[in-house]
Amino acid sequence: MQPFTTHTGIMAPLDRANVDTDAIIPKQFLKSIRRTGFGSFAFDEWRYLDAGGLDVDPASRQENPDFVLNDPRYRDASILLARENFGCGSSREHAVWALVDFGFRAVIAPSFADIFYGNSFKNGLLPIALPADEVETLFRAASGDEPARAEIDLPAQTVRLEDGREFAFDIDAYRKNNLVQGLDDIGITLQYADAIRDYEARRREAKPWLFREL
Repeated sequence: MQPFTTHTGIMAPLDRANVDTDAIIPKQFLKSIRRTGFGSFAFDEWRYLDAGGLDVDPASRQENPDFVLNDPRYRDASILLARENFGCGSSREHAVWALVDFGFRAVIAPSFADIFYGNSFKNGLLPIALPADEVETLFRAASGDEPARAEIDLPAQTVRLEDGREFAFDIDAYRKNNLVQGLDDIGITLQYADAIRDYEARRREAKPWLFREL
């Protein structure tokens, strides 16, 4: 998993509350369990005017010119702004995979659905909860004629705009450390690889019949 320390990127203002996981990645794209390749289908029903599927080339489809991520200002955005209760709905981890594969490193909103929030940390996406008035300030900054950038400093737990305005956010220390170190659940387990091997060797010696080949 890619470590997260500091990141500077363009903010995309998705001015919607209660964005559910089916909107982030519709159900017809859930057939794969690979973590890559979902970015093309992120927000599919909002990004395109025609229906899509795994067998349809996204480049051949008609984009919705009114959807924020199709705006030229936000084509290269890596920080997503949203309203309250982002990531609600079903628990599909594919929603986080789609956002990461699309190019987002962080999502900033007043609140998140619990399962989406937890899945984000496990996949290198930083969910930042800020008070609604501070999120509104970021929306105003991102909605100008030119793309607006923000710097996210995870060790310092701050979001800083180009004009110097800064916003502090809270984060669980354990989850923060895992993101900084780039550790997902597998990476955390592999830290104990020597201890696991030692345990398995002792177990094989004590109960060899469990390891007998049939």
